[in-house]
Amino acid sequence: MPTTQVLLAWSGGKDAAWTLHTLRQRDDVEVVALLTTITREYGRASMQGIRREVLQAQARAAGLPLLEAEIPAQCANEDYEQAMASALAAASARWPGLRTMAFGDLFLADIRAYRERNLARIGWELLTPLFGSDTAVLAREMIAGGLQAHLCCVDTRQLDARLAGHAFDADLLRVLSPGIDPCGENGEFHTCVSSGPMFAAPLVLDRGDTVLRDERFAYTDFVPRR
Repeated sequence: MPTTQVLLAWSGGKDAAWTLHTLRQRDDVEVVALLTTITREYGRASMQGIRREVLQAQARAAGLPLLEAEIPAQCANEDYEQAMASALAAASARWPGLRTMAFGDLFLADIRAYRERNLARIGWELLTPLFGSDTAVLAREMIAGGLQAHLCCVDTRQLDARLAGHAFDADLLRVLSPGIDPCGENGEFHTCVSSGPMFAAPLVLDRGDTVLRDERFAYTDFVPRR
């Protein structure tokens, strides 16, 4: 059976990491690289706020090259789409057979459809192996499977700001209110992964400061230990 080469969208969070783990269990696909969107002004992952150096350390632990698509802090859809198209063109030049991109989307059908349309316009296909998962079951599966992560961004309109920096663990799942998705798929929180079956060795990250941005999002910084 021929193997399909895959480029994986990499946020540094648990869903991307578990998608990598899931894809590596299959014999019909090969993840050849990770692609992250970086906010140019901050040098951080655009949604999670994870430092570039942490993303690079994660990629080394995963044994994969990390490609970057830079976008501005005030990013319109057109900016994002242009940056992604340029990054995918560079990736397909490096891996001529590469025409499939995977995302860790779980159940937001409108976002999945948006990605699918944009990829189709440039001749690429979308792969979302976790889509449709029961997120309560998936969260427990991740934790039981050895994934270790911490909340690096909390939407304080949905969660207590004091949960920023908290481990993504069974204790967290117990304190989440019924309206909060256990995987944060509605934007309630984002995570930074430090260990799991997708990494050859765990990362040692030190917790930094927590800051409130836009009077809403509590970001906790994580820094590789020197």
